[in-house]
Amino acid sequence: MDLSHPDAWCAHAVELGADAAKTIDTDKVVVAEWVRLKCLYGCDEPGVHKTCPPDGAPALDVIRRLLGEFRRGVLLTVGPITGSERSDPESRRLNGVALALERDLFLAGFHKTWTMGPEKARPSMEGCGIDAFTTVRNAGWTIEVVQDEGDEYRFFALVLVD
Repeated sequence: MDLSHPDAWCAHAVELGADAAKTIDTDKVVVAEWVRLKCLYGCDEPGVHKTCPPDGAPALDVIRRLLGEFRRGVLLTVGPITGSERSDPESRRLNGVALALERDLFLAGFHKTWTMGPEKARPSMEGCGIDAFTTVRNAGWTIEVVQDEGDEYRFFALVLVD
């Protein structure tokens, strides 16, 4: 498989199981203090996972420096999803895709690849202070606040590549 071009990265992400994928320049990824605090204090299980803030996710200054070391990333999504019973399986599907894409890009010669979003030893975008709403909109996608349990929603992950 030829993964030498960003369009191939996105197509491969869909082959791996994402519903959509899009490249994004890292200067379009937004990091904000309020996101990290909302992740920490708005979560039902703060600090439970080894990738949760405050101890399991990098500090925001580290994330800002990290993003500066990359030119682009692949934003992945699964959904639309309706209902809480599909939340865990869809989250696991996205996690698997992001980690598989990271691995395949690494093996294709992109040794500098790192994923945010999956829970398997990777912090969430929000745990890293990334404003998913603004970042997704900066990529040209639509994202809305879920207001009711029956509303559709999506999950997102970011695979940094250089």
